[in-house]
Amino acid sequence: MKAKLAALLSLLFASGALMAQTTKPPEPDYTLSANIGAVTDYRYRGISQSRLKPAIQGGADFAHKSGFYIGTWASSIKWIKDAGGDANAEVDLYGGYKFTTGPVGLDVGVLRYLYPGSSMPINPDTTELYIAGTWGPATLKYSHAVTNLFGFADSKNSYYVDLNATFELPWYGLTLTPHLGHQSVNNNSVSSYTDWSLTLGKDFGNGFSASLAYVDTSTDAYRGPAPDLKNLGKATAVLGVKYTYNF
Repeated sequence: MKAKLAALLSLLFASGALMAQTTKPPEPDYTLSANIGAVTDYRYRGISQSRLKPAIQGGADFAHKSGFYIGTWASSIKWIKDAGGDANAEVDLYGGYKFTTGPVGLDVGVLRYLYPGSSMPINPDTTELYIAGTWGPATLKYSHAVTNLFGFADSKNSYYVDLNATFELPWYGLTLTPHLGHQSVNNNSVSSYTDWSLTLGKDFGNGFSASLAYVDTSTDAYRGPAPDLKNLGKATAVLGVKYTYNF
């Protein structure tokens, strides 16, 4: 009898240990994170926003398990001053909803670019609506401006479409992300262009990550105070580091 009882207790303890190992913790109702980092050149859609100089960046994100999310992000910039304005920073506000339909993950949202104190003749603040679809490693995204685009006159309904993919490499935990995009500026076709990049990423754990990207475009975007004009669309390598903290 004692032997049978001991065997039963052993079986119960073993079952409990197995359940403890296989039961996943419940999904949190929401996640909240903040990040800070730096890049050797702030490239956006292939064009330097920092006159080929380093930039400091950071942001915060809130995501609910329902798929709803909001966030903010900011970076130091130089292009507004190069255009005759006064702003030293870009501040982005965004929100959206992520969901799945079959094998495709969808993301729809709105993004507002703000340049506080810009003092430019045409307001560079821009609002875009976007939709993105992810299938396997690839993501196709379409962004549509419902205001003038970054200070271009009469440029409402401009758009940007881009294709990205992320691949896990078999060495050192690296990821490889190729990118191809096209910016169409409405009523200003000479300013429309294509950009592409290839990025190596590394997550070091404990919130630290780094990236090295090769970036190029089809345009020569000369900007800056004369006579110090810079080609902000020329090919370059960009190194970035970031720390992310999850609350």
